[in-house]
Amino acid sequence: MTPCASEKDQMPQSSEAFICTKDASGQLVWLEASASKAVTDQRAADVLAKAAKAKAAATKVAAAKAAAKAAADKAAKLAAEKAAAKKAAAAARVASQRAAEARAARDAAAAQAAAEQAAQQALVAPPGPAASDCDPNYSGECVPIASDVDCSGGSGNGPAYVQGPVQVVGTDIYRLDGNHDGYGCEG
Repeated sequence: MTPCASEKDQMPQSSEAFICTKDASGQLVWLEASASKAVTDQRAADVLAKAAKAKAAATKVAAAKAAAKAAADKAAKLAAEKAAAKKAAAAARVASQRAAEARAARDAAAAQAAAEQAAQQALVAPPGPAASDCDPNYSGECVPIASDVDCSGGSGNGPAYVQGPVQVVGTDIYRLDGNHDGYGCEG
């Protein structure tokens, strides 16, 4: 046998043809045509299997990358939602605080106005009699206990006066309820 120089060289020998073929170890050897075809077909199948395996690995890597990207996108979305929720909560706290401050300012202004009104009334009207100085037959305004009480602004001559209206809850000893409806100094 002569050495084999390049793959696919052919050498006829009697009634058979031999082909220079790389064997499983990668050596060039002369093989009968059907054996050469079997080795060549096996090598091609191995190459295809190796390519398929590489393609499957590449597909697996691509799928893993896609899954990692999806997970990263989901994590980014959750982080953005969490940040938005924190921002909304902070805005709500600020709004609530501002509303509380506005209520406090409004209440303070109302208290100030009431105090000013009370002070003005104290300057305009003399202090009324103490509750024990009021006749228990009447409620509402204090009807002083005196020898005679008349309605302020009326035609009576006092010596004491009451600003009405007053409700008669007992005996109308000062005849303040002229129409007998249970209320005096109505008008």
